[in-house]
Amino acid sequence: MSDRPRQPAVLLVSEENADLLLDEFGRYARDYDLHAVTGAAAAEELAGRLRDEGQQVALFVSESVLPDAPVLEAFARWRAVVPTARRLIAAHWSRFLLDGPDLRAGLAKGKYDAYLLMPRGPRDEEFHTAVTELLSDWGSTVAAPEVDTVRVVSPTADALTLAIRDFLDRMGMPNRVYAPDSELGREIAAELDGAPSYPLVQALDHPAIAPRSVRDVAVTIYGRPEDIDVDTVVDLAIVGAGPAGLAAAVYGASEGLSTVVVEAEAVGGQAGTSSMIRNYLGFPRGISGMRLAQRARNQAIRFGTRFFTGWEVLALEPGAEGAPHVLRTDGGDVRARAVVVAAGVSYRKLRVPGIDELTGTGVFYGSAMTAAREMEGYDVVVVGGGNSAGQAAIHLARFASSVTILVRRPGLEETMSSYLVNEIRYSSRITVQPCSEVAEVGGEGRLEWVSVRDTVSGSLERREARGLFLLLGAEPHCDWLPDAVARDDKGFVLTGRDVPRARWVDGLPPSSLATTVPGVFTVGDLRAGSMKRVAAASGEGASVVPLVHAWLE
Repeated sequence: MSDRPRQPAVLLVSEENADLLLDEFGRYARDYDLHAVTGAAAAEELAGRLRDEGQQVALFVSESVLPDAPVLEAFARWRAVVPTARRLIAAHWSRFLLDGPDLRAGLAKGKYDAYLLMPRGPRDEEFHTAVTELLSDWGSTVAAPEVDTVRVVSPTADALTLAIRDFLDRMGMPNRVYAPDSELGREIAAELDGAPSYPLVQALDHPAIAPRSVRDVAVTIYGRPEDIDVDTVVDLAIVGAGPAGLAAAVYGASEGLSTVVVEAEAVGGQAGTSSMIRNYLGFPRGISGMRLAQRARNQAIRFGTRFFTGWEVLALEPGAEGAPHVLRTDGGDVRARAVVVAAGVSYRKLRVPGIDELTGTGVFYGSAMTAAREMEGYDVVVVGGGNSAGQAAIHLARFASSVTILVRRPGLEETMSSYLVNEIRYSSRITVQPCSEVAEVGGEGRLEWVSVRDTVSGSLERREARGLFLLLGAEPHCDWLPDAVARDDKGFVLTGRDVPRARWVDGLPPSSLATTVPGVFTVGDLRAGSMKRVAAASGEGASVVPLVHAWLE
């Protein structure tokens, strides 16, 4: 008898068209267990039984009308049983005009994930594209990978192990943790001389290493900037691989510029940690930040961009009298005729007792996609009122028993997109606590409790919490830039007409995205006055390329 776990389940719910749905979903039968039931109650009972037996439910597919409950009520009941499953309405084409307008409104509140018409014939690939996108999203955020390209050996979920796995998840690299006393764990440990210090990482076909930082893993997989031929001067060097840097890479390389991207962490930047971006143009069902970033990276590579991940740029030395600019890193230098700084921003640090000691072991800056899976059954707290905080809370609610969003303002409406506010209101697991802030955290070896202060009354309340996710706004990450690059009083880089008049040349300001150093441009969140939105950052990254061309000419 095989020890292989049962395949994830797909539940098809329809009173009259179950056979049609089973036939259409037959193409998934190799990888998923297909179950067809006739109503909401039967689906709820079956989902509960599968859950209790240890089988995962990946997807609910329901007709728009059920015999024993309104379909949106049914989704709510099923979500209570299996909160991680994706939810799809496959409406019969005869019901499109009758049900569509009312049911589509539920999409904005996150009551389900997609509204489609049942296929009317064979090979309806538009229908199945949507299905596979939902299953792919579920597989990348919920399911353990069937095949791992990176193997991590660690006895505990310590801060470094979680950080490495989070990096790998953001890079789209399937990974799995193995115990040191497992067969594979012993094999990997045997590759290293002496008693190994954990964690250990074996990536692709590379020898195993005992990394002391995420950078060690990145260098093992992606190489070092010093691999660039020292005699080569590239046309364009981009610092940062968030949406702005990726867009600049795609457009620069596609227009014939030799392009190199240096990224200190994972491709995607802060946007890469978003579990689901629903308002990005062209993705009606939404797309995760990781997938958006990896698609953009692959697109840039197709045009010839070279990426070097895991090396922080320590200094920019502007070229003088036509000499190239030089980017200094611990792993080598990159020389370029033009530089686009798209280094983005970092989350502002929280300065309260206990934070530093527990960072990485229950306290996380950003959404920490990997850590979210570790929160199953626990209470967690999210601090922040922006879109990133909202997306993190919604994702965490799939795993955690409860999610509390702490904001200093009276509510979320001023700082968060309406679609996220609506989805948060709908979720029974998420609570918004206004006029509140974290006063202290504590725990033995990992986070166990959070003390919350009411900013109006000053009263304190201690509550149990397994996770604290801090998304507290932006701090510029540009201390490495030379003083010749003008910045505002908060440290953001000034461009175009925002540059002080005293630093204009011949009475003219720099071009719109140009800095006060000729040939150096800034795009994305690091630029003073930017919109701090993924689409805006991508637009700036594309818009800077004509300015680079003009400079090079």
